[in-house]
Parts: sequence; structure tokens; C-alpha cells
Amino acid sequence: MRVLILSAAILTCSLYLGGSKVQVQDVFEIQVYEYLTTPKGKYNLEVHFNFIASGRKSFKDSTAPTDNVFHLTFELTRGLTEHVELAGYLMLAQRPGGGFEYAGARVRPRFRLPKSWGMPFDFSLSTEVAFPRPEYDANSLTLEIRPIIEKTFERWRLSFNPVIGRALRGPDIGEGFDFEPGAKFAYFLKPKVNVGLEYYGSLGPITNMLPISEQQHLLFPSLDIFFSKNMMINLGVGFSMTGVDEKLIPKMRLGYRF
Repeated sequence: MRVLILSAAILTCSLYLGGSKVQVQDVFEIQVYEYLTTPKGKYNLEVHFNFIASGRKSFKDSTAPTDNVFHLTFELTRGLTEHVELAGYLMLAQRPGGGFEYAGARVRPRFRLPKSWGMPFDFSLSTEVAFPRPEYDANSLTLEIRPIIEKTFERWRLSFNPVIGRALRGPDIGEGFDFEPGAKFAYFLKPKVNVGLEYYGSLGPITNMLPISEQQHLLFPSLDIFFSKNMMINLGVGFSMTGVDEKLIPKMRLGYRF
């Protein structure tokens, strides 16, 4: 089992050698993943809300403008074992002047390495296959690979997600992998309350980064409140540091385990 897990991790690292055109940061799930998976036999329902208060105002290929668009995503995760989970997503969007419409679906398995291995940091790995509508992604089938690297100290936690993604079907299928890193610093004011700073980027091809003026860099001051071990809320407001595409994004995420 350890050999299979380590082989998967090595394969993930090797995929960084691809190149591609830049893709914008995911606006349906603005979240830095943490190490822990859903416990065996439990479900975790997360509802993601965000509003693009200032975004792209014109079409980009087949994708619609993002300005003043509201996104609503339902994510249901099942713990298959103590170290493996499987999630499904339903994505909805509301563009100006219209009602909510179907924007796509996703499937995401994830595993984590046991703490008993005694590694200097916690590690898990998520792989996600998405089926977006053309108004929200020019590619009809995409792949995301997300390593989760985390270190927790007494009152603070640092999580790093060096995400890579590519098209599996669509106009960008021959382009290889984009690099979209995410990171979060969280400081626990109390055991059930933390303040944080979240970062999300879209830098272009791993082997040929875009100029800084064409990259997307977003910072989200955030607040997490854990009402109980089974219920939490995440609040944040994102600001673009480069003025590319989405520039101002309030967001909220509700989580409930049962």
C-alpha cells in the first residue's frame, strides 16, 4: 500500500514538466484544502457561495463574462476509509439578468498519508475530473491534481496546495499543465475560531511562466468559525494584486458533517 501511495506522489511530481496556456483561478470552489479527509462512513456537505463583484466584462472564447456573476456549488463527500474519500460536485451560476443555471459537475477522489508514518509534514493528494459547460470553460473535460502539504503548530497552521490542471477534451487538449498554487496561513484565536490569509494564483505553464502582469494573484483575508465538530463557516473577501480577470470576490463556505 505504501509503495502504491508513494508511486502516485512521484507520478504527480513528474506531471509538473508539462506546459500550457494560462487558465483563470477556479471561481466555483475557492478553497485551500486541508490535510484531513472525511472520516470513514461519514458524509460532509459543503456549500460554496461567491459573487464576482468585479470581473471580466467580455466573452473569452466560448466562456461568458464573470462580472456580477453569482456562483453556488454543492459538494458532497463520503469517507470510504480512514484515509480515502470520494466527493461529487454540482455547480450552478447566475449571470446578470437571468436565473440559476447548471454550470457543470465534478468527481474528486482523495487520499492522505497516515500520521503514523512520522513525516515532517502532513500530506494528502486530490485528483478531480470536471465536466463544465462551455459558457464556464472552453474545455468540456478537465483534470486537476492537487497535492496538500500541511504543517500545524500550537496555534497556527500552514497549508500549501501546488495545484496543476489541464484539458482532457477541448481546444486546449494539447497544451499540457497549468500551475495554480494556493496557500493558507491560519492563526487560532480560540480553539474554534481562526483568522487567516488565503492566496490563490494562476501563473501559466510550469516551464514558461507568464509575465507578472498577465498572471492572476488573489489574496483573501478570511475567518473560520467552528460551531461544533460537525459544523463550520468560512468567510473571506478576495482582492486581485495584478488586476487580471476577477478583481473583487466575497465568498462564503458552509460545512456540515453527518
